[in-house]
Amino acid sequence: MQRREFVLGAALAGTASGVAAPLLAQETGRRSAPQAASPVSAGDRSTTRDPLALQRSTLVVDGLDVSNLNERYVQLLQQGGVNCWHKSMGDLDSFSDLYRFVDDHPELAVARTVREIRDAHARGKVALIFGWQDADLLAGRVTNPMLGAPRTSLRGYYELGLRIVGFAYNLTNVFGAGNMEGHVPLSRAGRVLVEEAHKLNVLLDVGGHTGERTSLDVIAMSAGRPVICSHTNVGSIADNPRNVSDRLIDAIAGTGGVIGLTAVNDFHVRRAADKNVAHSPRVGVSAFVDQMEYLKKRVGVDHIGLGPDFVEGRTLDYDTINQSLAINREIISDGQWLYIQSFENISQLPNVTREMIARGWSTGEIHKLLGENWLRVYRAAWGA
Repeated sequence: MQRREFVLGAALAGTASGVAAPLLAQETGRRSAPQAASPVSAGDRSTTRDPLALQRSTLVVDGLDVSNLNERYVQLLQQGGVNCWHKSMGDLDSFSDLYRFVDDHPELAVARTVREIRDAHARGKVALIFGWQDADLLAGRVTNPMLGAPRTSLRGYYELGLRIVGFAYNLTNVFGAGNMEGHVPLSRAGRVLVEEAHKLNVLLDVGGHTGERTSLDVIAMSAGRPVICSHTNVGSIADNPRNVSDRLIDAIAGTGGVIGLTAVNDFHVRRAADKNVAHSPRVGVSAFVDQMEYLKKRVGVDHIGLGPDFVEGRTLDYDTINQSLAINREIISDGQWLYIQSFENISQLPNVTREMIARGWSTGEIHKLLGENWLRVYRAAWGA
């Protein structure tokens, strides 16, 4: 295979709006193994800390992102200081295409365990972990009585590297409810899926796209196991169908799980009362950190992570993807998702870190938010 090296040149740096040029300049050149970091104090709350230097002193996890895997996006991950990416996957072809890309790009590594994530980081690589936002691809076998006892094909995808599984994408399926039907419980097929996931140590992803009752049923079946919501926002701030209630936030945290926050603008500001409002107000990184601080106050810093849900390189059709979410208008006219200002792609993550620093978050708290919380949950779910 041909080995390719990435040079983060000025041309791409100019397109990554909102990231200070001096920060990008530090990333110029071939990505190499992390250098020995200067000692850091977990209790440091000084406002003079450098965002990228702070990120380099930990392992940064992008907790959910559906962007296309290509050379540009790998560069954006590197510019943002990201070390591990939870890549949202699709069918068998998507796995084949991704493995083929990784074969040709030695700066990437597929990881199935936390040990492999840390090993990739030590070698200067971006680790990729795989998840599904819904389980629709597993529906056929579990509902076909001709195939004997109810079961799914989860084991096959597990062997391909799948480690995180959601249930329904906005609308109800054979496993349970989407977020538009929050009162619908987990189905019998859904209970089969939960049991299989537990046997394989697959991490279950609820809330957000999945309805509340279904999510709570999953949590009730998962005693002693962490359950996450990989990408959502706070319903008490914006009562949007994609956002989670305090009740579900508390339940997820009660499992030891993590709530990942998206950077989608509407999920920060658009409420049920705004159904007939044509355009949402645009907010910035401050609103994103406001949601972090809400969660920190409610359930503690150990239960917050990044789940920005970027869709770089994809053009999405609002009518077919989100027609059920009547109050959302996050797709703008050119087919691009509207994100909060200054966190519009993953290269701008240092802007979020800078805001936490300005608000006096300690280094230890920022480390947890940037990746330690996700790694703790992955290890608890997947085993050593």
